[in-house]
Amino acid sequence: MPSYYETIHVIERLHRQSLDVMKLELDRLGVEDINNVQSLILYSIGADQLTVGELTLRGYYLGSNVSYNLKKMVEAGYLVQERSLHDRRSVRIKVSAKGKALRSKLDEFFDRDAKQLMNSGMGPDQLTALGDELGKLERFWASRTDTQMRAG
Repeated sequence: MPSYYETIHVIERLHRQSLDVMKLELDRLGVEDINNVQSLILYSIGADQLTVGELTLRGYYLGSNVSYNLKKMVEAGYLVQERSLHDRRSVRIKVSAKGKALRSKLDEFFDRDAKQLMNSGMGPDQLTALGDELGKLERFWASRTDTQMRAG
């Protein structure tokens, strides 16, 4: 059985590898004006209209440079930014038509990859079970950070 640290290390490697796979797919599609991290943010936003804070709270983006990435995606035409009518300081973001087109291509990629994963021996039941276990780990870590922040 892998140790706690080894499990953390595997998760970190998987995250990096998933970003590498996403980069390869963007290259295959000939998309050069958005990077792998940005494309995952775009995919996560979907049909929602969010503030930067909501994007982070929902776990769609974990990082210190979310504003930079959003700015770049707006400049490239993947996102649309709108100021709130009620609070002029608040900015909401949503996926543009260009972003929806890329998101549709990413849907196809995820479907294709899921089928290949099933062909390699990991079926829907195993994937669901893995997701459940990782969800437990996520909740455990969230409870630890919440406790630390309240004590801090």
